[in-house]
Parts: sequence; C-alpha cells; structure tokens
Amino acid sequence: MARILAIDYGSKRTGIAVTDELQIIASGLTTVATNELITFLKNYTAKEQVELFLIGEPKQMNNAPSESEALIIPFLKKLEKAFPNTKIIRVDERFTSKMAFQTMIDSGLKKNKRKNKALVDEISATLILQSYLYSK
Repeated sequence: MARILAIDYGSKRTGIAVTDELQIIASGLTTVATNELITFLKNYTAKEQVELFLIGEPKQMNNAPSESEALIIPFLKKLEKAFPNTKIIRVDERFTSKMAFQTMIDSGLKKNKRKNKALVDEISATLILQSYLYSK
C-alpha cells in the first residue's frame, strides 16, 4: 500500500504528516517553508509512494471558509498540476492548532519548545491525518 500524506498549509510554513505503508499510524514528518513545498513533495514522492494528499480545510464556526482558504486555493491548483494522478481530499482542520498546542502541554514539553510554531504545524498535520484515519 502507498502512504497518505497530510498537509497543514500555512502562508510561511507548512506542516506535513504521513502514514506508514499500511495506513494505520499517523506520524509527523516535518515542517517545510511553504515556498519550497511543491519541491519537497516531488522529492518525497520520488522516494515514497503516496496515494493521497489530505489538505486541511480551514473553516469558521458557521462552516464558511476562513480567510486563509484564499491562500490554499492557488496551492491546490499547483498540487493538482504537479501530481495529476494523486487523489486530493480536503479535511476540516478547525481547532487543530489549539489541539496541537494542548498536545504539546500534555506531553510535558517545556514552554520554550511550545513556542516552536513549526512543531505546532507538524502536530496539526498529524491531527488532520489521524482524524481522517479514524473516519475511514
């Protein structure tokens, strides 16, 4: 089986998480500068088989798209062009950043490590991926 890769897209940094080959376990992979994201994904998919990209879908409480959705739409077009044979699914990402921060607290990370926004983005991507796996 191929892996599933989740993306928590941000204007500066993007968190990435991935499953194992059996699509059972979600693990944080890395955080990448957003302007290098397509290059990173091309390099990663050259080494690992990926069957699905999960992209976080930011929504407001009333289900309307959040302001950051306007940044994600152009990225989706680039992703579809770069990977025409890979399925893309959007996943509601409400509260993932808050849940990621709480996860960091619960795991005992010191305050200075919890300020690491790249780690928050990576954990957020992992939460997006985990919620998808639970729903399957």
